[in-house]
Amino acid sequence: MSDSGRFEPPSGKTIAIGAGIALAVALLVLVTVIWPAEYGRDPTGIGGLLGITNVSTAPTTTITLVDNIGGNENIREVEIPDFGEPVPLPNPNIAQNETAAPMTRTIEVELDPDGRTEVKAVMLKDKVIVYDWRVDDGIVYSEFHGHNPDYGRDFWVMYKKDQPGAASGQGSLVAPFDGEHGWYWVNVNEHPVTITLTLTGYFEDTIDYSTAF
Repeated sequence: MSDSGRFEPPSGKTIAIGAGIALAVALLVLVTVIWPAEYGRDPTGIGGLLGITNVSTAPTTTITLVDNIGGNENIREVEIPDFGEPVPLPNPNIAQNETAAPMTRTIEVELDPDGRTEVKAVMLKDKVIVYDWRVDDGIVYSEFHGHNPDYGRDFWVMYKKDQPGAASGQGSLVAPFDGEHGWYWVNVNEHPVTITLTLTGYFEDTIDYSTAF
C-alpha cells in the first residue's frame, strides 16, 4: 500500500517470481511423491525413503485378442498358387476339424422378481457355440460377455447388452480366448420368470452361478 493509502497491485516481476515458485513446488511434488506412488518412478530416491513407492500400482494383465474370424475378406488379393491348387486362406481358423460331434445342452433358470444369475459356457480359444435363450413370460436385462478367471476379476469383455431388456436372444460366438463366456440376467418383472438356454457347439462345460446371487 502506498503512502496515499491506495492499494498498489503487485508488479509483473513479483507475479512472475510467485508463479515460478508455485511451478517449482508442483514439479517437486510430482517427482518426489506422485511419480513414486502412482507410477513406481523414483528418480530422486525420496519416494523410497518415504515408503510410498508403488503404493497405488495394481498388478495388471495384458493379453492379445487375435482376430479368429476376419481377414478372409482380402482373399482375392492372395497370390494364386500352382494351377489346380486351392488359394490359401489368410485366416484358416474359420474352419476347424474336430474329433467328436458338437454337444447340445439345455439349461433352465428360474428367477424371482429382481433375481439375477450368470450362466457360462467354458470354452477354449477359437471354439464355436450357437445359442438360443428365451423367457417364458416377460423380459430380462441381459449381458452377453466373457472373461478368464486367470486374468483377475477386473478383466472381462462385452459381446452384447440388452437394455432395458429382451425376451430372447439367438446367435453364435467364436471364443476370443480360453475362459467362461455367457450371460448375466436380471428379472425386471414383478413376477417370477423361467429362462431356457440351449447351447450347441464345442464347449468344455457349463456353469450355473444361480447360487452365487
